[in-house]
Amino acid sequence: METITATAVVEGRSVQIATPADAFIDGRFQPAESRQRFETINPATGKILGSIAACDKADVDKAVAAARRSFDDGRWSRIAPEARKKVLLSLADLVRQHAEEIAVLESLDSGKTITDCRNEIGHEVANFFQWYGELIDKRFGKVAPTDESALALIMQEPIGVVGLVLPWNFPLLMAAWKLAPALAAGCSVVLKPAEQTPLSALRLAELAARAGLPDGVLNVVSGLGPTAGQAIGRHMAIDAISFTGSTETGALFLKYSSESNLKPVGLEMGGKSPLIILEDATINDDLIDNAVSAAMWNGGQNCSANMRQLVHRSRKDEFLDAVSARIGRIRLGDPLDPQTDMGAMVTAEHQEHVLRYIARGVDEGARLVLGGGRREGNAGYFVQPTLFDDVKPDMTIAREEIFGPVLGVMTFSDAGEALAMASDSIYGLHASVFTRDIDRALHFARRLPAGTISINRFTEGDIKTPFGGFKRSGSQARDNGTEALDQYLQTKTVWISRSN
Repeated sequence: METITATAVVEGRSVQIATPADAFIDGRFQPAESRQRFETINPATGKILGSIAACDKADVDKAVAAARRSFDDGRWSRIAPEARKKVLLSLADLVRQHAEEIAVLESLDSGKTITDCRNEIGHEVANFFQWYGELIDKRFGKVAPTDESALALIMQEPIGVVGLVLPWNFPLLMAAWKLAPALAAGCSVVLKPAEQTPLSALRLAELAARAGLPDGVLNVVSGLGPTAGQAIGRHMAIDAISFTGSTETGALFLKYSSESNLKPVGLEMGGKSPLIILEDATINDDLIDNAVSAAMWNGGQNCSANMRQLVHRSRKDEFLDAVSARIGRIRLGDPLDPQTDMGAMVTAEHQEHVLRYIARGVDEGARLVLGGGRREGNAGYFVQPTLFDDVKPDMTIAREEIFGPVLGVMTFSDAGEALAMASDSIYGLHASVFTRDIDRALHFARRLPAGTISINRFTEGDIKTPFGGFKRSGSQARDNGTEALDQYLQTKTVWISRSN
């Protein structure tokens, strides 16, 4: 088993982190069949962390075969719900016990701040496994009304072997969003982490085995999208896919499904989410903190980021002054420093992608107020927190997903114009509305074409509320809440007739 050992300095302490660098298939770590490997890079330094097994179709075939055996023989899919619950609760405990180690590992691998990684892994990730574990033995089927000659049972069963394809912006959190309900449903899983951030998912597989998850139920195949990802999408023995990532790649998974076994594909994809400040909103520190977080959280590398900030003309100057001062206080730097507010972009390529959008904004006439460039004197992939004013609805930065720390201010004259501007997008993932008028809040909530609407703060909800998008932001599938289980279950009717 290959391992990666990295040394990090966290709060003055030197911490050594070791993690497997091979794929996890059928209960053990093993290299790719081809013996090929790819490098994973620390975005904050540009230095190589280590080399990871570059899985391809042969490894996916092996992982699917292991998952299929484990599903068909019932070692997980047909055991008592209380037994599955026990394993998921144990996994939640193990994640909490190892949260600091995994948080450091993920910060090194992704460029995310250690503060965010600690919160996501020590609290949210662990809570997902606990919440869905607790849910396992609390769901019931239905009995349909019939006359006395029959008994009609409606039950739900695990759909089978599922492929989970993850993004790089929230590596372990997105794994938990999908893996916890899939395992709770009784499915066996082939999981592909993003090639940019594979380390925490590989460590999670090790903890899942320690928690008692049977061999073959969870398989983690590290690899590239065009090889491992495509092999999962096209595989004839995978029964369903859940994907989070770009709209372009989501479309490929629909294509792969149509060209293979017509497997259902759950999609959570891109966004260009608006934040709307009506004229009656109170522009105080809380609103400004929410507005900045909406655009800058995780370096703007967030599908629900509210980069388009629509402000009533009468409040624009007040808002712009306050938001400019708040963005100016963002500490950009070493992700392992707990005082850092914003870390690095995930790769050099993504850094250039964001900088090209910023340059396009300037070229098209938006006024650059703050930022707009690299962090000076640093080898990592940092982009300065950037603020634009005078953004127009037809500008590229107002229509395309940037996925970086960019906030653009737009103005409107009345509520009808605000609603039209906010709705004018191919995406429909999220929107935020700030107003003191509950009637207007409900009006916007009902009219905005988005999967999540937050009122008077920026939030995606919590574990209990489903998350997903309208239009090109997603499919009808949802992550989170009891609704997430629907991706991993199929409904069966059993009609029992009275024997004559």
